[in-house]
Amino acid sequence: MRTRPAASPAALSILVVLTMVLGAACHRSAAPVPRPAPPPAGQTSPGARPPAPPEPVAEPPIVPPEPAREDTIAAASIDDLNRNSPLKPVFFDYDSSEVDSTGQGALDADAAVLKKYSSWSVTIEGHCDERGTAEYNLALGERRAVAARTYLVSLGISADRLRTVSYGKEFPFDPGHDEAAWAKNRRAHFVITAK
Repeated sequence: MRTRPAASPAALSILVVLTMVLGAACHRSAAPVPRPAPPPAGQTSPGARPPAPPEPVAEPPIVPPEPAREDTIAAASIDDLNRNSPLKPVFFDYDSSEVDSTGQGALDADAAVLKKYSSWSVTIEGHCDERGTAEYNLALGERRAVAARTYLVSLGISADRLRTVSYGKEFPFDPGHDEAAWAKNRRAHFVITAK
């Protein structure tokens, strides 16, 4: 039988150290679990209930936006527009075609409407009261329509959109024969002809 040679003392020392290191590595203890911190002094007492959870925040209800309404003026027919015209007439003094401050205010408002509805074309009708000859009133009605048109063009409305016509005293708005009726008939009237 053969015998093994005896290990050297240095080899035995190394073997013992390795065994100890390996044994220690395999036998590690678990990491310590920290204890919960006690509540701050004076907040709770033993046996007291914990505070109630906070109330939930009430979210406002979601309201959908209103659907966009179609512009009723833009949707109206030309006949309806002229029946309930957004364009206001300009009135003139007797035997005058001068646009006064009241007429300028009406034309300023009309210009705002015409700028909003930039596709509209308009005929400006010049009208007169029943006094004077037909020829004179046709010329005066033309001057009134042109004065209104000139003022609108000065406000930035394209001249291509504005046509003028004079009816003189032929189509009175008020058939009366007094100053109240005549004042209503001396006017530049707007008719929407295309939109």
